[in-house]
Amino acid sequence: MSWKDVSNSVSPIAKSLAIFGDRWTLLIMFELAMGMHRFNEIQAQTGMSSYLLSSRLKRLEKDGLIKKCPYSERASRFNYHPTPKGKELDPLLMMLGFWGMKWCGCCPNDETATKLVYKLTGETISEFGLIASSEKAFTFDDIECIFNKAFQAERNAKWQAFHGPKKTGD
Repeated sequence: MSWKDVSNSVSPIAKSLAIFGDRWTLLIMFELAMGMHRFNEIQAQTGMSSYLLSSRLKRLEKDGLIKKCPYSERASRFNYHPTPKGKELDPLLMMLGFWGMKWCGCCPNDETATKLVYKLTGETISEFGLIASSEKAFTFDDIECIFNKAFQAERNAKWQAFHGPKKTGD
């Protein structure tokens, strides 16, 4: 069965997976949630080729999950931001993160790669995506995501590898 056939299904799971079932799509949406809004920022963190990232961003825009906003008049450069439709993936991304920390060996020495903190109160969000004082479903707008040192170092290394060593005289 092709993805076109899946997207024509009446199953809400099949229809959803036809849009964001590709691993790159969810990684892009996570990077947008982490404040990476420019093409090169997303590319550095995901390791995607320019062609693959460009095609996925176009697809996400076509499907209404992101919008692009120009930030440079001189060259066609854009920031990418989730639409309300795209923001509704935040709880799913958070739950995937909680699941991964529990089941995928992502946290050596029991130090989680990320800690989610509710911005309004400073409370840590539990592995079920809730805080004690509320049963509200969160989006990344509501929380602060704090990377541990190892994960921040990994992200910095990806950025450096993507941009290469600095040249003298620049």
